[in-house]
Amino acid sequence: MRKLDPSARRAQRNRSRLKKLAGEGRLRLSVFRSSKHISAQLIDDEKGVTVASASTLDEAFKKSGKKSSDKEGAAAIGKLIAERALAAGKKSVVFDRGRFVFHGRVKALADAAREGGLEF
Repeated sequence: MRKLDPSARRAQRNRSRLKKLAGEGRLRLSVFRSSKHISAQLIDDEKGVTVASASTLDEAFKKSGKKSSDKEGAAAIGKLIAERALAAGKKSVVFDRGRFVFHGRVKALADAAREGGLEF
């Protein structure tokens, strides 16, 4: 068996726990961050499709004039993904932080998505 690095093991462990919850008809809110950008996707695992997405590379975010690499930018993406999810008629999601620690920009995105109306 191939050894995984700690971040890959963390991501695998988180996803295995989320499969139970996502199987109950809830969408998965998956977050990815790099040193410069952050993005979020609403994924329907049963159908294998992305329902909505938001990123710091979107035109809607670029027009806001916020920095893409700080907590305020991540919070703006959280609000944007919440708006797009509610427009698609989805309110209840499962938060998938992947290999990223729930701290800083990931936490700011999650808090803003909750304030925007998503439930997780």
